[in-house]
Amino acid sequence: MTGFGRASFELEEAHFDVEVRTLNHRYLDIGIRLPRFLVPYEAELRALAQEHFTRGKTEVSVSVGAGNAPPPHLEVDLGAAAEYVAAAERLRGLYGLPGALDVASVLALPGVARIVEPKLSDEPLRIALRKAVDAALRAADAMRAAEGETLERELRVRLAHVRELAAALKERAGLVQAAVRERLRKRAEQLRQETGLQDEARLAQEVVIAADRLDVTEELVRLHSHVDQFERILAESGVGKPAGRRLDFLLQELGRETNTIGSKGSDAPVAHLVVELKTELERVREQVQNIE
Repeated sequence: MTGFGRASFELEEAHFDVEVRTLNHRYLDIGIRLPRFLVPYEAELRALAQEHFTRGKTEVSVSVGAGNAPPPHLEVDLGAAAEYVAAAERLRGLYGLPGALDVASVLALPGVARIVEPKLSDEPLRIALRKAVDAALRAADAMRAAEGETLERELRVRLAHVRELAAALKERAGLVQAAVRERLRKRAEQLRQETGLQDEARLAQEVVIAADRLDVTEELVRLHSHVDQFERILAESGVGKPAGRRLDFLLQELGRETNTIGSKGSDAPVAHLVVELKTELERVREQVQNIE
């Protein structure tokens, strides 16, 4: 589910902004964007995000306010510079080499100068950073929770439609089964009269067996059971109770029962209801991808 959270803090005259964005994703994917001097805290912030979310694409971004960032500075190793200059003087004296080292040339030599990133107090920075990121994560989580409530209501509406379609299938399948049974009974009676066969019990048994092949009662019972379980999981889901993968599994089972009903159906209205049921289940599946 989508969410957004923001927090900020100040430390040693530096202003930090934290933003958390979450998007729909089937798996957990956490991205951390930090200034270079905060990279040592990346693993801790990633673990913190994992405490809040178990599914979805989450991006945590920390920036330092313009004009407030501790400026990097140039650090010069005077000892290394002195050695370079002394070595150059010795070479010139020994071999009569022309030229001399200027300041720019010395600074460009390896090990003489380096850019040092700003250094803030480690523990106060870690504590303040963690607190701000946690606040932004909680804000994003709250937005996701609000969206989750809306999503749950929409899913319940769709599940109610699934129940309606299942009820219509039960009614229509019963009519089809009765019609097939009657048609087969009449056909068996016709064959008995034409052939003189008197084994009525066997003929009746064959009629029952043929009609039972069209019976979808068990599939519809299991379908209703899966819908009941789906609704229970929705009701129980919440913070610390991820439900997405369990709902994915139930949707697979619902799809399997629907396919079986479709394979047994020999009636155009039944086929139409099965297509409508599959369409509704696919809509539910799309929404379930947003559930953690």
